[in-house]
Amino acid sequence: MSDLNKLTIAGARDALAKGETSAVELTEACISAIDASGALNAFVHGTPDMARQMAAAADQRIKAGNAQPMTGIPVGVKDLFCVKNVPSQSASRILDGFLPQYESTVTQNLWDQGAVMLGKLNQDEFGMGSSTENSVYGATVNPWKLGDGVARTAGGSSGGSAAAVAADLCLGATATDTGGSIRQPAAFTGTVGLRPTYGRVSRWGVIAYASSLDQAGPITKTVRDAAIMLGAMASVDAKDSTSAERPVPDYEAALTGDIRGKKIGIPKEYRIEGLSDEIDGLWSRTAEMLKDAGAEIVDISLPHAKYALPAYYVIAPAEASSNLARYDGVRYGRRAKLGAGDGVVEMYEKTRAEGFGPEVRRRVMIGTYVLSAGFYDAYYNRARRVRALIKRDFDQAYASGIDAILAPTTPSSAFALGSADSSNPVEMYLNDVFTVTLNLAGLPGISVPVSLDQQGLPLGMQLIGRPWEEGELLNFAQVLENASGFVAKPTRWW
Repeated sequence: MSDLNKLTIAGARDALAKGETSAVELTEACISAIDASGALNAFVHGTPDMARQMAAAADQRIKAGNAQPMTGIPVGVKDLFCVKNVPSQSASRILDGFLPQYESTVTQNLWDQGAVMLGKLNQDEFGMGSSTENSVYGATVNPWKLGDGVARTAGGSSGGSAAAVAADLCLGATATDTGGSIRQPAAFTGTVGLRPTYGRVSRWGVIAYASSLDQAGPITKTVRDAAIMLGAMASVDAKDSTSAERPVPDYEAALTGDIRGKKIGIPKEYRIEGLSDEIDGLWSRTAEMLKDAGAEIVDISLPHAKYALPAYYVIAPAEASSNLARYDGVRYGRRAKLGAGDGVVEMYEKTRAEGFGPEVRRRVMIGTYVLSAGFYDAYYNRARRVRALIKRDFDQAYASGIDAILAPTTPSSAFALGSADSSNPVEMYLNDVFTVTLNLAGLPGISVPVSLDQQGLPLGMQLIGRPWEEGELLNFAQVLENASGFVAKPTRWW
């Protein structure tokens, strides 16, 4: 078989089972693709020797008849998942040299199934950003490039994961979503990005940004691949107190393609001022696709959705300021050089000033401010109350019989690196306008590529599901995937 790296997870799994290829051959194809992809800056820590060993072990497992769905499948790992004895920096200078002596639950679950690790993927520092420009490694470049030659963002914070999957450097990738960091990059790169219900996938061993919002999930080439990979990543985990005591269902078996009689909600509050006619038209067309498949389209109201963005940018920085206080240069990571007479306070100050990038410093300062005496009730507690109202809106919508909600993933296609969109913090934060509500409510969501815009860049639509109903959500997504017929791939230029 040729172009093995272009296979889907499902296609590779079937080819491995039939003996049409081997895990070693599949892995070598991906390693070669990674070696030739430097211009994308997606992979930041390669692990080719480790990959070859894991692939050889996977082939033995397949030969012995002990294969599982992810056995022999080469994947990339976002840099904030701790992998034992592999650099895990969360794209931050302050964790330079950090080699975890433990394995995150998500990656351990993948390795237990026999998946193959190709290396670590680029991201925004600690997951803070929407373009991967806030990375110590430099920005990831979107594989989609137009005739103008302009380098565009692959999104963020999981831009490296999305770019690697879109460019066929790996068959799937782990990612995390705190305010849209799986779904937005997926929409920008023509890939599928799934954010599970909060608590469905363990956060243990995932370098934290905002603990009540962070959730790990897969970025893949197809909806079926997302179902397969989520099934491997998800588990009940005693090491994570927020892990739900729920068995992991067979998500792939839920892909029946039958959505007859189901109700899809269209939230009127998502028709924001300035929404382009192109995005609005695509929204209407995808609703018609689901209607043609037998679903009922219902207008709904999520009255507090308009407050989601400001509430998110109070709660997330507040949790970040608490989580990032652990980086002090004492136990691990970078430590600044100290001058004569410097004490522990100076060491903290200099280490953090050198180690944290500007966006991280900005959010830590915001978070410290909203948690400070005199402002805690005015900002943080008020944001928490808004969060509860946003969750109640979704609860009421689902209680009324709605099975899923359809909305755009992003307000535009991928913007240029270094543009006004990426250099203005407030403009950057607006990229999360359609995605942060899910994180505040803890709900599952998936972005599915459905079209190219007038320029020729991919656009995604987002489906929002009931809590713990990822199987049903994936089934809706596959119907949309099939109906849209999106098969476009970026022209190779890197």
